[in-house]
Parts: sequence; structure tokens; C-alpha cells
Amino acid sequence: MTVEARLEELGLSLPAAAAPVAAYVPVVVSGGCAYVSGQLPFVEGKLVTGRLGEDVAVDQGYEAARACGLMLLAQLRAAGLLERVEQVVKLGAFVSSTADFTDQPKVANGASELMAEVFGDAGRHARSAVGVPVLPLGAAVEVDGIFALRAG
Repeated sequence: MTVEARLEELGLSLPAAAAPVAAYVPVVVSGGCAYVSGQLPFVEGKLVTGRLGEDVAVDQGYEAARACGLMLLAQLRAAGLLERVEQVVKLGAFVSSTADFTDQPKVANGASELMAEVFGDAGRHARSAVGVPVLPLGAAVEVDGIFALRAG
């Protein structure tokens, strides 16, 4: 089954790939892997902002991380690489949070569980989930990823 067919089966549609907001490119391919720049969470076209532990609940953070995951996939599609993904290697989740918030892993699960839904066993990956005081544009979450690619 293709990735596109799996997305359709899950009832998921990918957003349009976001344009870079600074001096970087969305995807770099090197050594058989696609490195996807950090993606911000857009839900219904609106950026999810705020801080976990302050004005964003864990379930909202989870959905924001899931939206970041969808944007990672959208960037891979825009680069013509989505169907070449062989393995999700690693996700890095950055969670804008207060100093006493410690549920970053629960938030990051939004992106991690999405990868498992879409890619099955190939969606199982290494991960980091880090709390930070602020993210670009006031985003609540940012997720980047490394994806191993089949030869194309």
C-alpha cells in the first residue's frame, strides 16, 4: 500500500507544505536520509501558539505535535520523497513550556503516534522531547525529523 493510500484510509489529508520563514530549506537529502527542518503546528490553517503548563493543555499540545507531524509528511511529499520513506529514523520535538512542565513526552506522542499510524513498524523511531521557553512565532510545538529513504 502506498503512503498516500494509507493516509486516505486513515482519513488524513496533508496541508500544503509551509514555506521557510528564514534562511534554510525544508528538506535536505544526504547519505540516504531526508532531513526535514522543524515544522510548526497549523490546525485549520491557524498556528497553534502558547505555552504548555501555562495556556495550552497537554491534549492541545498533543494535537499540535500531530499537526507538526502532518507538516513533516507534507514537506516530504512536496520534495517528491513521501513514497520513498523506508524508516522514520528520529523525531525531535520542541515544546514551549513553563519551567515546571514535565509532560513533553506526552505532547511529542502526537507526532510519534502519527508516524506509527502512517508507516506501521517503519514509523517506530528514536526521539527527543525537549522543553524550551519560546519557539518561533510563539508556536506551542515544533518537530523536525530524519527519514531513511529507499533508493530512487
